[in-house]
Amino acid sequence: MTRIISGLAEVSAGYDALFCDLWGCLHNGKQPYPVAVAALQAFRRQGGQVCLMTNAPRPSQYVVAQLDRMGVPRDAWDLVVSSGDAAQDAMFRGAVGRRLWHIGIEKDLPFFTDIPAEHRDAPSVTSVPLAEAEGIVASGPFDEATETPEDYRERFEDAAARDLPMLCANPDIVVDLGQTRIYCAGALAQFYETLGGRTLYYGKPHGPIYDRARALMGLGADARILAVGDGIATDIAGAEAQGIDSLFVTGGLAADAFGPDVEAPDAAMLAEWLDHQGRSPTLAIGRLR
Repeated sequence: MTRIISGLAEVSAGYDALFCDLWGCLHNGKQPYPVAVAALQAFRRQGGQVCLMTNAPRPSQYVVAQLDRMGVPRDAWDLVVSSGDAAQDAMFRGAVGRRLWHIGIEKDLPFFTDIPAEHRDAPSVTSVPLAEAEGIVASGPFDEATETPEDYRERFEDAAARDLPMLCANPDIVVDLGQTRIYCAGALAQFYETLGGRTLYYGKPHGPIYDRARALMGLGADARILAVGDGIATDIAGAEAQGIDSLFVTGGLAADAFGPDVEAPDAAMLAEWLDHQGRSPTLAIGRLR
């Protein structure tokens, strides 16, 4: 049964490393949560390592720059690993071809233009219109503020009929930007699958992003890892698949499901909701603190 805690310090001594989600846990897309920052700083002071693990579809250096602009202090984390890192590696290896239709916004263009050193001698990847494409890369909708997956039906039906594979650079379905909920690339990929399309995923809950984090952090098979996140289908499902403990932040995407006090989830409501989801996180907390 999932244990509800009031602070990370209650359990932190039992773990060597955290794989901590960003959006909904450490920040809301616009500003950091001070209590979450303090919790990560305290964990590192006691000797733990913190990997900020995000399904952002951009290489990790751009995520770091965004955190710096928000004012997240560098002493709150050791490493940032993004879905963009793992997906970008697959793209430059030719996983979905080399003439690609890109679905996404301008800030995601470094996914194509910032070529990792190990791929600089590889055949080029070119962004082309859908009609000329041999594959698709989805980093998010063209217009995050207004579009839904349904807006892509006609184009996706055409792509699926041509058997174009889609590389999903961000498996998240939705995120909250401040008070606004927006669709992510995961929602587009999910919709594409319903139309018969083939998809490839590299972020949470899929294995490559965890493998990358472990390797970069030097974590052995016996490392005690706690995955922290508000995404039941990404953070918690991924932790379960990896066989590591998880801390479900109830005050994120599903906050309305657990009672009126976002800081204190109702135990009965939480148990019922988790049973419906078919998930059993090790721990739960209202807000990371």
